[in-house]
Amino acid sequence: MSQLLGFDFGTHNIGVAVGQTITGTASPLAALKAKDGQPDWHKVQVLINEWQPQCLVVGLPLNMDGTEQPVTELARKFANRLHGRFGLPVHLQDERLTTVAAKEELFERGGFRQLSKDKIDSAAAQLILEDYMSQLS
Repeated sequence: MSQLLGFDFGTHNIGVAVGQTITGTASPLAALKAKDGQPDWHKVQVLINEWQPQCLVVGLPLNMDGTEQPVTELARKFANRLHGRFGLPVHLQDERLTTVAAKEELFERGGFRQLSKDKIDSAAAQLILEDYMSQLS
């Protein structure tokens, strides 16, 4: 069984989820606060130490037509920094519509009370990770 950590990159919040390849499922974790796309790297290290992932997955924000947007390059830089700091393989995963799907899912579970930014970002990270794992098989 392999564990993976998934990230929904944002310049102010970074959603985080953990997944297991044996089940193909993921669970949201607490989102990380970020300043200009930079998280507290010590907190990322704590997550890596706790979950011992074999690889990391970062959502790649694209426009609906597949073209890149300004935040796409920032997400790539975040992925490169993860690899450089922690030496783990980092994979990019198309994240189109994951935030919309995360909002819908959270709203169905608990209405507007569930729609906090942290919960949405980590639910999106969960969907990014599950999409990535579904392509492994």
